[in-house]
Amino acid sequence: MNFAALDEARSFLAANPDIDMIELFILDANGVPRGKLLHREELLAVYESGRPLPSTILGLTLNGDDVENSGLVWDVGDIDCRAYPLAGSLVRLPWRQIPTAAVQVSMHPQEGLPASIADPRHLLIKVIDGLKAEGYHPVMACELEFYLLDAKRDGNGRPQPALDADGGRPRSTQVYGLRELEQIEPFLADLYAACKLQGIPARTAISEYAPGQVEITLEHGDALEAMDQAVRYKRLVKAVAHKHGMQATFMAKPFDHLAGTGMHMHVSIADAEGRNLFASQDPAGTPLLRQAVGGMLASLLESLLLFCPNANSYRRFQSNSYAPLAPTWGVDNRTVSLRVPGGPANSRHIEHRICGADANPYLAAAAILAGIHRGLRENLDPGEPVQGNGYAQATELLPTDWLTSLVALEQSAWARDALGSEFLGVYLAVKRAEYRQFMAEVGEQDWRWYLTQA
Repeated sequence: MNFAALDEARSFLAANPDIDMIELFILDANGVPRGKLLHREELLAVYESGRPLPSTILGLTLNGDDVENSGLVWDVGDIDCRAYPLAGSLVRLPWRQIPTAAVQVSMHPQEGLPASIADPRHLLIKVIDGLKAEGYHPVMACELEFYLLDAKRDGNGRPQPALDADGGRPRSTQVYGLRELEQIEPFLADLYAACKLQGIPARTAISEYAPGQVEITLEHGDALEAMDQAVRYKRLVKAVAHKHGMQATFMAKPFDHLAGTGMHMHVSIADAEGRNLFASQDPAGTPLLRQAVGGMLASLLESLLLFCPNANSYRRFQSNSYAPLAPTWGVDNRTVSLRVPGGPANSRHIEHRICGADANPYLAAAAILAGIHRGLRENLDPGEPVQGNGYAQATELLPTDWLTSLVALEQSAWARDALGSEFLGVYLAVKRAEYRQFMAEVGEQDWRWYLTQA
């Protein structure tokens, strides 16, 4: 566990004498940052002896409700659990009016019990350590899509694309359009500056398929570090958008008639010296790459709830939408779920295209790497790669509903072994509670469909 040393905090405070407030946050299983706002003089104590946080903080629903059967509420008296700062996570928040910094914390494996069993970052570390014990060092990167929305809703209370630099509201967009990126240049300039300040390697920006939809690629690196960066990057995007009078959303499908938003995960395996074990002149990679693909495909249904965690996640799965629908793989083919991109031999890797942008990067990465580990251990064969239209050739489809994915994870012996029954106990309790709440809510769609017909 790479908790930060006290000298890191002392050096930061000395270099930033104007900082008054410290935003302390931990990421829960839904990817929601939760925490406290501290004063400057409280920071050193956090580094010395941690900060107590209630056990319930890692067992809440997406809307912040307690889940009584999570084991983190009344059973343990909502006990305080100690969290400690992560090395390198103490950074300035340049958009805040009051000079403020943020520090990410994680539960201590022992002092943080019982909440530490539900810490999603711990789960990823466990999976990575299992791979490293066998000589496999995972390398990952994220491509995250998001929408920029107007902070104000339309006359019907619905979200709408943000105004562009000319003061108009875009009605359409050109995929890979440069004018679209030019129109949000002030936002992009501040976002890239904030990423640079925080050490987040944000690279290529792309205008996607819908008005206000953007994708920015993060550079590949050590899997845990890459997911730390993805978590902090999502917070940056939302904060910088707010500064510019917009709302950024990573919701998987905010509009029924427009493209969904995904989180493409790029992954390869290196040896202890950093050599890519997937590297090959063969576009389909090495036998090890094929085994990794085989493991991910074999584990796909049981992992789907971690890739697509919400009811809205499944609205993204529509034919011919570049969102994958089947357990398929291919070489340089965007109609499949697992794509091996082209490029130089030493860059050979797998692009996992299933996750919605609403997924928790830690949990998605843990499930991907656990699937890869399964494939390497069991020497799984993925079959021949799909050529041509993967949508037309699919013989087996992914479920397109939340409950099927929830049940598949609940019933998975592989997931209990790979991810741990304690973590899954909390996570599934939270998701069951969310499912019941969601299905109990009556709203506009119910009235439109059934009010006069039933």
